[in-house]
Amino acid sequence: MITAICRRANVAGEVTNTDLDHRSEELYSTSWYRWYVLFILTGVYTFNFIDRQILNILQIPIKAEMGLSNTQLGLLTGFTFAIFYVVAGIPIARLADKGNRRNIVAISLGAWSLMTAISGMTQNYVQLLLARVGVSIGEAGGSPPSHSMISDIFDRNERATALSIYSTGINFGGLLGFLLGGWIAQYFGWRWAFFVVGIPGLIYALLLRFTVREPPRGFAEKIVVVEDPPTMLEVARILLQRRTFRHMALASGLHAFIGYGAANFAPLFWTQNHGLTLGILGTWSAIWGIFGALGTFLGGVVTDRMIGRDLRWYLWIPALSTIFTLPFSLAIYTISHTGFVLFLAFVPAISFSMYLAPNLALAHSLVGLRMRAMASAVLFFILNIIGLGLGPLVVGMVSDFLEPMVGNDNVRYALILVVSIVNIWCVFHYWMASRTVRDDLALAGS
Repeated sequence: MITAICRRANVAGEVTNTDLDHRSEELYSTSWYRWYVLFILTGVYTFNFIDRQILNILQIPIKAEMGLSNTQLGLLTGFTFAIFYVVAGIPIARLADKGNRRNIVAISLGAWSLMTAISGMTQNYVQLLLARVGVSIGEAGGSPPSHSMISDIFDRNERATALSIYSTGINFGGLLGFLLGGWIAQYFGWRWAFFVVGIPGLIYALLLRFTVREPPRGFAEKIVVVEDPPTMLEVARILLQRRTFRHMALASGLHAFIGYGAANFAPLFWTQNHGLTLGILGTWSAIWGIFGALGTFLGGVVTDRMIGRDLRWYLWIPALSTIFTLPFSLAIYTISHTGFVLFLAFVPAISFSMYLAPNLALAHSLVGLRMRAMASAVLFFILNIIGLGLGPLVVGMVSDFLEPMVGNDNVRYALILVVSIVNIWCVFHYWMASRTVRDDLALAGS
């Protein structure tokens, strides 16, 4: 039970609250219920990325039917989605730091699932763009409240592992999105793919609402706050004053820039340069997704083990994994033997996915209890503007620019150019963040 009443003299100004929901406290005191909630929230994140990433594999038939350019695809899957996602994410995160996070996540899941199903009914580019805007606004209410809940029920030595498990939703969502989208589009058309993945999310939202209880804030730290959370500007100011956060957020954004840019144009690369059908590509992408989930999980587990020795491992883990990934990525884009590169792709699937959980855990450690949803939102604002917003758009623009010169190799050379430059840039910011992380964490009272 949470019984201690204490006051912390740190940047967040936390105080305890004796008016607790004792039933929630009892439930979260049991290990099985904490892990059940983590499992359910991971499922929500899986639906998030099914609905987000399915458009990647469907872009080929959509491009053919609507006559789109690669730049238009980049806007559809990246920049436009990202703008509405991050703008909506800030006020929703503020609401999550003040109110019931479970309800926010459930409503958001229902909203984006409905808009995904509606995407299958669109008849032109503008209608599809508006439907995807609806998906992005709904998805903005998924992760920041979920991150806050997870950090409240798992203590700091377990937090990166718990967040890494949650983050495997990216991989499992991409896995299912590519697998279902590829085969359904090949045999039934791209519209049915949106229907099939959108409708189950509405049912899952009800499961979340009626089986998960809102956790007491600060449960893991054995304190709960009663003061109103700082405003979003105050949280942003606190985070941006930390040199560690500034560099880590830029590094995360550049990491995501590579990930989203490469993922959005992977179907075009594999079909243009290796002749894969959508069904076969979806199957291989699903297999890579399993290994990506392993990498995401390892990133959290290894970080939790290593930060007891040196807090700089929060940054060293993603930096080293990024360095390790680069030569394998370049080999995939340059080697023409299809069978070899299909198997080679397993390596970067693991290593490239190790960055997110350490960064999330570090961001939460830099702020107070009622600032965690907002910390996630600020981090995701930067990450998604740079990564989701600019990654697909830049790769699309570069590939369109190169097409008159290299023909169907345009996506290949665009990826080689972008991945090489941005990878090195990303590692630089991880290294800069590692120089100040110990001092900033000490200042935050972590």
